[in-house]
Amino acid sequence: MTALTDVRGTASSYDDLVARVLAGDLGPDPRAQRISVAFTTRQAVRHEGRGSGYRNEVLSLRLGAAVGSCAVEPGRLPDGAVESCVGADVAALLDHELAPVRVAALDAYLMHVLPHGPTNGAEACPLPAGTSLEKSRARAEAVVRLIDAEPGATVLVVGVVNSLLEALRARGLAYVPCDLKGGTTEWGEAVRTDALAELGRCDAVLASGMTLGNGTFEPLRRRARAHGVPLVLFAQTGSAVLPRLIGSGVTAVCAEPYPFFWLDGGPGTIHRYGAGL
Repeated sequence: MTALTDVRGTASSYDDLVARVLAGDLGPDPRAQRISVAFTTRQAVRHEGRGSGYRNEVLSLRLGAAVGSCAVEPGRLPDGAVESCVGADVAALLDHELAPVRVAALDAYLMHVLPHGPTNGAEACPLPAGTSLEKSRARAEAVVRLIDAEPGATVLVVGVVNSLLEALRARGLAYVPCDLKGGTTEWGEAVRTDALAELGRCDAVLASGMTLGNGTFEPLRRRARAHGVPLVLFAQTGSAVLPRLIGSGVTAVCAEPYPFFWLDGGPGTIHRYGAGL
């Protein structure tokens, strides 16, 4: 594997990144940057041939031409949360009482000042047009290629996505599925709920950007770094945030800004950071 362009604007932790933004180290004063549009996107899906489905809800904030996003548990975003963001400055939203608002605001600011592209360390990866399942599988293949592990290795998957599990199987990688909601995978495998308890027996971690919004990211990052375990993230939530933590416990990121692959059947682009093929 070959290294990509160095990622600009790196930080030692999520809190350090927020502090750098507030200090104006990465771009214009966030107190002078105001959110013009705030919205939520909801979906329910069951791919053809799959025995189960799922729902998504995402809060998105627009700053100039950039959109920052954070997934939330469906139905958990309070009434008025979207309206409270419109016209507010980024610095104020970084201190908002709701974590998803804080994450989406940080993501919007970083998308605005450090957009995905080669200059900022990203490799564009096209997604072909297709059905929702075809695009899900194409994304999964691109994500799993970022994991530097040999067949037979075990990957802790935090945030269960069945297409990712399929792609890991195709590479001969074992996995431990983990999600706060528990349950079972498409193939009846038990889903663990405590990622930190499982990390010690795994060779790599593949985690969702949703960990930013639910408060589990920093403990996971610290534990992976302490154990020397590679941490790869697939990020619709915080797609512009997580690349800034590469080298501080994060190994690679597959960033997918809004609009996400599941919103239409046309071609799209995701952006990979930290390693190349």
